[in-house]
Amino acid sequence: MMNPIEIIEKKRDGGQLDPGEIKAMIQHYTEGRIPDYQMSAMLMAIYFQGMDLDELIPLTDAMVHSGEIINLSDLEGVKVDKHSTGGVGDKVSLVLAPLVAACGVPVPMMAGRGLGHTGGTLDKLEAISGFRTQLSQKAFRGQIRKLGLAILGQTHEICPADRKMYALRDATGTVPSIPLICSSIISKKKAEGADALVLDVKMGEGAFFRDRGKGRELAQALVRLGNRFGLRTVALLTAMDEPLGKAVGNWLETQEAIFALQGKGPADLMTVVLGLGGIMLFLGGKTGSIEAGVKMMERALKSGDGFDRFRKMVSAQNGDVSLVDQPEKYPASSHTVEVVSSEKGYVASLDARETGFLAMSLGAGRFRKEDAVDYRAGIVFHKKTGDAIQKGESLATLYTDNKNMAETGRQRLLNAFRFSSGKIEKPPVIEAYIDESGREMPFPVSL
Repeated sequence: MMNPIEIIEKKRDGGQLDPGEIKAMIQHYTEGRIPDYQMSAMLMAIYFQGMDLDELIPLTDAMVHSGEIINLSDLEGVKVDKHSTGGVGDKVSLVLAPLVAACGVPVPMMAGRGLGHTGGTLDKLEAISGFRTQLSQKAFRGQIRKLGLAILGQTHEICPADRKMYALRDATGTVPSIPLICSSIISKKKAEGADALVLDVKMGEGAFFRDRGKGRELAQALVRLGNRFGLRTVALLTAMDEPLGKAVGNWLETQEAIFALQGKGPADLMTVVLGLGGIMLFLGGKTGSIEAGVKMMERALKSGDGFDRFRKMVSAQNGDVSLVDQPEKYPASSHTVEVVSSEKGYVASLDARETGFLAMSLGAGRFRKEDAVDYRAGIVFHKKTGDAIQKGESLATLYTDNKNMAETGRQRLLNAFRFSSGKIEKPPVIEAYIDESGREMPFPVSL
């Protein structure tokens, strides 16, 4: 008979759990035979004591097998997914998935909602009226067969252990644990039926782990675990010191993604999209190199095939396609605030974390999981790091229905900017690439 208290105490005191103990804890918790308070204690013990690979493998395996596993093996092609560790203005998936699918690599994508100061892909897609993020297995498989992509939210049937544990982690301060992050991500990707995985691991002030050393540790742990589970896994390390692109907020980011698919995306966003896409096409067997993959992505962008694939996905998932064709139809926020510069010079930096929290306060995010999201709220930046600025020139525009935030948001945003009298060089967006063996190296393409 398993004694959860003994297992908790063993990990609390730094002991190594055996596979049977780990699997029993996960199974019994999923079935409701272990209460939340005992699993919370276990998660806290893991947070402080960590887990080695011999523990992490059975933990992830137990989470995969806690529910249904989608089998996509009868569908043609190597199924490749992408996962981001979360950032501000990160609408990459909305641009990336349709472009990769248009190039012939199937993309089964299980996405998430916003967490803290970072946004979520599902919230951005649901800003499109009617868009359905809950799909049955049959609908998911059918859409991938027909369109080459589907983006859905985690269901109650897939990795229920992860769903329950994540809610506890969010409520008990144990989210930033590398073993728990790794098992959560890899279990979902394995259960959704992917064959390969590209990770966008964010680095810097707006990232989940602000410390770049921790970010690298997370990336290497994810690559190692993914490959042990038969997922060909690599990682791209990308900068998140300032927001990605110009828009922060659900509809604003979706609109920016639509423009990007029409060839009008900001340079930093497109650098990440093309870099990740080049890797996905290489892993999917469409090209013999990442360089060739980037070129194929550029052709799909120029031809409009990626935009067409996005439209078809929106239609297939019950979204209002007229908003894709005419984004200007979207109703505006009741309050719009221009934030102007009080000085002349250059933007030295723009704090991604502070802008993420400001967007939340404007209504774009949740402080509690039950909070409603204002899809229209957010920020559009007109100036970012390295840009020249004149006194009185617009730095950004705030959108909100909250009159009080309209008044206070201006100063909060100004506080997120730092200025310089001298010219500032824009830092690179892609910092490094981690291959399947875990080696870190420069990205092979200049973007």
